[in-house]
Formats: sequence, structure tokens, C-alpha cells
Amino acid sequence: MPFVTADNVRLFYRLEGTAGRPALILSHSIGVDHAMWAQQVEAFEPYFQIVRYDVRGHGASEVPKGEYSIERLGHDVLAVADAAGFSKFAFCGLSLGGAIGQWLAIHAPQRLTHLILANTSPQLGPRSNWDTRIRMVQEGGMASIVEMVMQRFFSPHTLAHDAHATDVKSVFLGTDPAGYAGCCAALRDTDHTGALKKIRTPTLVIVSDHDVSTPWSGHGEILAREISGARVIYLPGAHLSNLERPQSFNAAVSEFLQPPVTGDPQEAGLAVRRAVLGDAHVDASIARATDFNRDFQSLITRFAWGSVWTRPGLSRRTRSLVALAIMASLGRWEEFRLHVRAGLGHDLEPCDLKEVLLQTAVYAGVPAANTGFKLAREEMEKMSRP
Repeated sequence: MPFVTADNVRLFYRLEGTAGRPALILSHSIGVDHAMWAQQVEAFEPYFQIVRYDVRGHGASEVPKGEYSIERLGHDVLAVADAAGFSKFAFCGLSLGGAIGQWLAIHAPQRLTHLILANTSPQLGPRSNWDTRIRMVQEGGMASIVEMVMQRFFSPHTLAHDAHATDVKSVFLGTDPAGYAGCCAALRDTDHTGALKKIRTPTLVIVSDHDVSTPWSGHGEILAREISGARVIYLPGAHLSNLERPQSFNAAVSEFLQPPVTGDPQEAGLAVRRAVLGDAHVDASIARATDFNRDFQSLITRFAWGSVWTRPGLSRRTRSLVALAIMASLGRWEEFRLHVRAGLGHDLEPCDLKEVLLQTAVYAGVPAANTGFKLAREEMEKMSRP
């Protein structure tokens, strides 16, 4: 398991994603651990090399006694980044993670490429609130505040129906009270309000409409006003917006870190076309191009593959499934066969094709699905031959 030692404390981190891609560090809220980012890692893996880590006092990281500071937690991030080989990185922090991100942007701006501040604030509430919370967990353990915290973390509907809320509750109850109290002290003593104007890193501020911990008024609005050029995204839900609205959260972060391709997207489109359809098919198409259809081939590469398939809002796997359903519905059988072969050669499985065609039967008609099943079976049989 990957650990790095900072200030004589072992910190756990996970390095994931695609080597050689831009670096991204994810920093979690107080009372949880790196697992809260699982849905983000799944979405971001093709585009980034990702580190998610356990803040000291949480998860698999060590729990030093006493009070912590945001400065110390910021230096922990730099130690993790060094261990991962990140000289520069984008940083996405939620709540406590966002407070750490502000410290990094103020004191180590040369290390940051982008900054995402989700459900956070330059100053998180009265000191007395944190002192009360510290006393409660020291005297009664994490169970003494779990219900109050969960009602802040999630909206009532999510608490009642979402398995992620149950998982977070288990992690919260398993957090060492000493580590939680140490981070409470760090948040209690943090006030970046007067230093926000120093931040020059491109910044995205994410706020939620039912977040009672860090609402827009007095929290997100200050970040947006004081950080020059900061963008703002509003999401429905409560404090843990990445869990309540994961797709919207992922889309906002992806679009911020990866703006749409500008200029001529021919090169990017050709790379995606090769990744999805395979070099053999693309090379054959290029070889068959004539003066009559070469402009059309270029149009498809630039528009379909370069402008749409390169967008990070949907994974390539999802786009493949959507394309198959549309092709079957419209009877575009030559393209359907091509994408079946390409999909099975990469990240689709027969069970995926079955579900797509069942969906097609419901919404586009049984005859279309019947033909789709026939052609898909033929392609699978071809691929299974020695």
C-alpha cells in the first residue's frame, strides 16, 4: 500500500488513472476518507492521473494526537504530490479539502494548475461551534454527533434512499475521534478571507442549494467575489455534492479542467476514432479515401470524433452504448456492425449488447431489436472463431 511520511506521520494515498495525463489531487471532507471520491475516479481515470489520499487522522493515515493546522494539512498534500511525482497538479477539495486547497493556492501557487473549491468557505463557522464538536467527540465518540453530521452531509431523500449515505455513515463512525478533533481544530482556526485576493490559480467554486454547512451566503459568495475570475456552479443537494449529484459534479469539474477542443479538432478526433474503432479500420478508411469523399471523411473526424466524442461528460463506453442504441433504432446496420466489433474488441461485453437491444425493443420496436440481436450474434461468432 502506498504511504508517504510527512512530519513523522504516515499518510495513505492511491495513485490511479492514466500515466502521462494531467495530474489531479482529490481531498475529502472531514469525517470521511478517500473513498468518497470513487465516482469521480471512475469518470476521470481516462483523462487524468489521479491521487486521492486520507487526510491525517482519517482512514488509513496515522492519527497524531493534538490539534492540527491547515498549514500542516497543506504541507501533507505537497508531500503526497512529491511522492506521486506531481510537480504541478490540479486540486479538487470539498469542505475541509477546500480549506486545504485555499491554503495551497495562497502559499504554494507554483504547484497548482487549477483549483476546485467545493462546498467550502474561507472561514467555516464560529470557533465555539468547533470547540463544542471537539468536546462532544472526545467525551462521547463519533456516535455523539453522527446524526447531526449526516443531516448536514445529505438531503433527507438521499439519507432515506441512497446507499452512499449508509457507507459514509459507517466511515464516519469508524473515524478516530482524535483525528476528527484534530481536523476540527484546523477548521476552527482557519480564516482565509483576507488572503483570497492573492489567489491567481484558475478556480471553480461549487455550491449546493441546501448546504447548511457552507451555503452561498457568507461562504461561496465570498470565494466567488474575492478570487479573481472564479467560476461558480450551483448544484442541488446538501454538503457532499460529489455524492448527491455525482454526474453533475463530474461534468462541472471535467469541463473546467478540460475545456472543449478549440481550433481544428482533426488531430484529437483522429486519435479518438482510432481508440474506438481500431487502427486497422481507420487505416483502411484513410487508404480508401478519394478526392470525392475525402472532405466527408475529414468532416466526420472533426465533427463526430473531434467535437463530440472528445467531450468528457460521458465516458467512451457510455457513448458506444448510446451510439449502438441509436443505430439499431434507425436501422443503420453497417455502422451498427462496425461499432459492435469495435466495442467487443475494447470495453463492451455481450451482456452490454443484450441490454442495449432490450432497451431498443421497448422504445424503438421489436423488429429493430430482432435484427440487432441477429447481427450482434453474427459478429460475436466471427470473433470467437480461431
